[in-house]
Amino acid sequence: MPVHAFIDESGRGHRYFICVAVIDPADLAPTRKRLSALLLPGQRELHFKTEKPPRRRLLADRIAELPVNANIYEAACMPKTEEQSRQRCLEQAICDLVEVQAHRVVLDSREEQDRHDRATIYQTLGRKNSDLTHEHLNSASVPLLWIPDAVAWCYGAGGDWRRRIMPVVSKVIEI
Repeated sequence: MPVHAFIDESGRGHRYFICVAVIDPADLAPTRKRLSALLLPGQRELHFKTEKPPRRRLLADRIAELPVNANIYEAACMPKTEEQSRQRCLEQAICDLVEVQAHRVVLDSREEQDRHDRATIYQTLGRKNSDLTHEHLNSASVPLLWIPDAVAWCYGAGGDWRRRIMPVVSKVIEI
């Protein structure tokens, strides 16, 4: 059965992380519902960077219980090479998604920078035989993008944050 994937990133010092959350189609609606139930009154989306530590702990624990397999793509980077690091991680992620016959991938939009992702995806898919579709959407409209946001943030933070999220991390790929 073709899976769906959701991609977001996090940067920490000289490390860049892309998280690809892979979800079976049968789990899409129930997972979306569980995530939406975590919103506070008046809150439109979960974004780890803006949450306070006690809330982050709660959210990380709830996300670690979801039926998701997350892959982390990690690369060294400097401020001037962050985009190149992202594209190297994204290229490998797309290759891996083609291998598992993913049907759809949604990336958190970075607006004008989405063009870099599209170029990498088109180039990568041009070398593969795949029906993988892709789109950039705003995370406020796609609750399933909250998963890779949280996983990438927690993994990049290390320590207890990483420990909390590891139940959903399937593999870590160093680029």
